[in-house]
Amino acid sequence: MSLAQDLLPLPLYTAAQARELDARLIAAGTPGFELMQCAAHAAWRALRRRWPQAGEVSVLAGAGNNAGDAYLLAALAHKAGWAVRVLALGEPTRLSGDAALACAEARGAGVAIEAWQGEAQLRGIVVDGLLGTGFHGALRAPYAEAIEQINGSGLPVLALDLPSGLHADSGQVAEQAVRADLTVSFIGLKLGLFTGDAPDWIGDLQFDDLQADPQLLAAQPCTALRLAGAQVPRLAPRSRTAHKGLFGHVLVVAGDRGFGGAALLAAESALRSGAGLVTLATRGEHVAASLARRPEVMCMAIDSTYQLPRLCEQADVLVVGPGLGRQAWGRSLLSAVAASPRPQVWDADALNLLADGAVELPADSVLTPHPGEAARLLGCTAAEVQVDRPAAALALAQRYQAVVVLKGAGSLIAAPDGRLLLADRGHPAMAGAGLGDVLVGLIGALRGQGLGAFDAAALGVWLHASAGQLLGAGGRGLAASDLIPTIRQLLEEHCACLQ
Repeated sequence: MSLAQDLLPLPLYTAAQARELDARLIAAGTPGFELMQCAAHAAWRALRRRWPQAGEVSVLAGAGNNAGDAYLLAALAHKAGWAVRVLALGEPTRLSGDAALACAEARGAGVAIEAWQGEAQLRGIVVDGLLGTGFHGALRAPYAEAIEQINGSGLPVLALDLPSGLHADSGQVAEQAVRADLTVSFIGLKLGLFTGDAPDWIGDLQFDDLQADPQLLAAQPCTALRLAGAQVPRLAPRSRTAHKGLFGHVLVVAGDRGFGGAALLAAESALRSGAGLVTLATRGEHVAASLARRPEVMCMAIDSTYQLPRLCEQADVLVVGPGLGRQAWGRSLLSAVAASPRPQVWDADALNLLADGAVELPADSVLTPHPGEAARLLGCTAAEVQVDRPAAALALAQRYQAVVVLKGAGSLIAAPDGRLLLADRGHPAMAGAGLGDVLVGLIGALRGQGLGAFDAAALGVWLHASAGQLLGAGGRGLAASDLIPTIRQLLEEHCACLQ
């Protein structure tokens, strides 16, 4: 079992950080116009690889440096003998700096530049050089109309740096955005390419560092890092004299009446992810199902909170919330668990009860909310969370002084100290019930095997998303339990049990 090689860089920048990175490169001796030429050549190479027989491009140029990249690409296409049509939404005579030089070079190469009209006919490959990373706020005329025309053309689209109308920091779409088939990003990857709405708009993503000095790139602060296999935390190999007491006793507290499946998934995931011992504290109605499904899990029928303190004392890590419910049984169990000093992983109704103010979160915890749960914890709407997912994840980590996994497309792992990781693996087939239960059991098992909260969350999210990506290739109908054996295989490939 293998994953596609990850060739993209790890740092993810905001638009402001990307501008600072450009400024550093220019200050170090690389002229801005030279960077613009490199970007145009990189995009032109990508376009020819993707559509080698097209022979025609329609280039839409705005009023900033993104337009400069577009004008220079048009000149390269014209020199190569392609039919080129440049439609300018920004008045060329008002361009300044490097963008004005790029426009002049395109004219000098013989490229015809005409003002964009609402009825302009697009042909061949459409090149989006309208807005770039500088865009924020609302779309102004005539950009909204041009984007609508691009999306309605049915033609292949190449976006320069990122699709116009997509926010570089949050991945949110304004009123609308260019729906690209291919996006070529330059120098540094923008955070907004991987979160929010971005996966539906960027198409295939390619990156070119424009031969920038690696030391300068490394010196520029970034907002987040991508989770990639080579950098994901690892479990240490096990000695040949290992025994079950060395790898954590995970207690799963979950499963009110009617929600036994969530409890069983979390417990089985913890067991199959390497926990030495797993105990499931749940409703008595679920004991028989647990014994039949996974007899290795010690399943305890819990009728009273008085039974929990002893189980908590025996455990090393507590996984709390899947199917817990918000009725008296779930509330009382969560209150008892919250009093334990053990490391904890909270999900589902544990998060909802936390948002209600029913309990206080213990120290050294991991929270795994989806956007709706995150919204309740922050006192806002799910839509507001989705508008800026990185900010929401960091706000949650700060408010609750916990490691937070904000689930969804481009899951985020945030720490109270400001560290932020993004998982860009996964698959739409993962949109189903029970996958969160598998994730919390996995993170609990990794904590039990010695990883700290942030590292356990990072490795757990990466394994979970990678398993979903592999299995998602089979299409719809992916069941949460399908992930568990694949996670086990990936865990062994990533950090072998024996050296």
